[in-house]
Amino acid sequence: MHDSRRHPALGPASTRFIRQSHGLLIGGEWVRPLSTLTGEDIAVYDPASEEQIASVAGAGPLDVDRAVAVARAAFKTGAWPRLSGAGRARLLWKLADLLLANADELAELETLDNGKPLHDTRAVDMNVACELLRYHGGWATKLNGISTRIGDPGEYQAYTVREPVGVVAQIIPWNFPLIMAVMKLAPALAAGCTVVLKPAEETPLTALRLGQLICEAGFPPGVVNILTGIGEVAGAALAAHPGVDKIAFTGSTEVGRKIVQAAAANLKRVTLELGGKSPMIVLPDADVDAVINGITIGIFFNAGQSCMAGSRLLVHESLHDRVAAGVAQRAKALRVGSGFDAATQIGPLVSSTQLQRVADYLEAGRREGATLLAGGGRHGSRGYFVQPTVFGQADPAMRIVREEIFGPVLAVMPFATTDPEEIADLANDSRYGLAASVWTRDLTQAHRLIPLIDAGQVWVNGHHVGGADLPVGGTKQSGWGRENGEDGVKAYTEVKSVAIALRPPGDWLAIKG
Repeated sequence: MHDSRRHPALGPASTRFIRQSHGLLIGGEWVRPLSTLTGEDIAVYDPASEEQIASVAGAGPLDVDRAVAVARAAFKTGAWPRLSGAGRARLLWKLADLLLANADELAELETLDNGKPLHDTRAVDMNVACELLRYHGGWATKLNGISTRIGDPGEYQAYTVREPVGVVAQIIPWNFPLIMAVMKLAPALAAGCTVVLKPAEETPLTALRLGQLICEAGFPPGVVNILTGIGEVAGAALAAHPGVDKIAFTGSTEVGRKIVQAAAANLKRVTLELGGKSPMIVLPDADVDAVINGITIGIFFNAGQSCMAGSRLLVHESLHDRVAAGVAQRAKALRVGSGFDAATQIGPLVSSTQLQRVADYLEAGRREGATLLAGGGRHGSRGYFVQPTVFGQADPAMRIVREEIFGPVLAVMPFATTDPEEIADLANDSRYGLAASVWTRDLTQAHRLIPLIDAGQVWVNGHHVGGADLPVGGTKQSGWGRENGEDGVKAYTEVKSVAIALRPPGDWLAIKG
């Protein structure tokens, strides 16, 4: 188990938390599983040291049944249905305040569990999570319908209302555990839904600590239920459960397909934010220094473990050599190490499984003939660290270009054309359509490209740009629907139309006769 002396930055609150017994949050209480197919608790590891740091309960199908039933009761007959939008807003804002008050502890737990640098978890993850809660709290009082006039004979008062969709199952990934938990929970709660949340088995700690803060904030029992467990067991049971009205999933496209198949049984609503192979497009007039800095962030942020990572770099041939060499130089200079080292810029991959996956792609890149410009192997002998890697002269047919790697691996490809449609064709040559960035000084060229690029987000002279009010989501095999912004909140509602006869029409049969 974890020894806090090995992480001098780990404070007493974080140390106490990881030494606790971690059960399931169901109906406002922390309980042990009723059943599990795994037969044992799930071990949680520090990816920087490969040591076990904690263990959490493994939920089974009976626990999913119990959590869904409790969420249904909270939605139908508990305190939640009678709570006003203003009341929901106050709870979300109170939770944001509690996150801020415990930000140092949460940041340490995130770094310990996921591996990302502590300065990132403190400055990025904690602030984004608080922003998401505050933003969506503001929507709780603004989910209104419209009033309209209808054309049927007679006189009617007609309007629409937005109602919460019901019980929501939410399954989140391991790359941004706390942000993803809040990004899912906040809009669903603002809309008036109740939730069963399943964090990734690799990174459950901040979701469990968030559950404690949800109880402390005063959310009614059963409104938020948190099940730790294996995806193939607890996740699959949630996706197929007939008592779930909507499922929201962020993860791989392969698992997304399974979610859709499971959801088909009762036609539950589905929101999917899936894989990506995002292009970064450098036009011939781009600022090379700004490009090199932006591309480095675009691919190596969070060790490349982002669905929006700019893993395909398309550079006009006039700038190709300078940009490729510059990014490779930056990659070689990046400091790889423990997230608790203040000098670290890139932490480990999340697990031994992910380390092996990325290693297989590194070998595939070399085998298929790409030119290795930087990195290309494991960093050190302990921990799941990979060298920031740049492959030059990549070909669109190569696996490192076509498949999502989810690691710090960049494929660089030159292009010769200046025609926007031809450039867009190169960018769109992927089964994914999540994000893209365009690098240019000429905004006219940017505006010509933006409508041609098949992606849910397009950034100009930046990558990984966003906020709680800007929707995220993809096209093609990158998913269905949007999260964040107005679209993300309304995805947790259903529209009901109402027509009240003020002056009924005459005898319909007589009119028709």
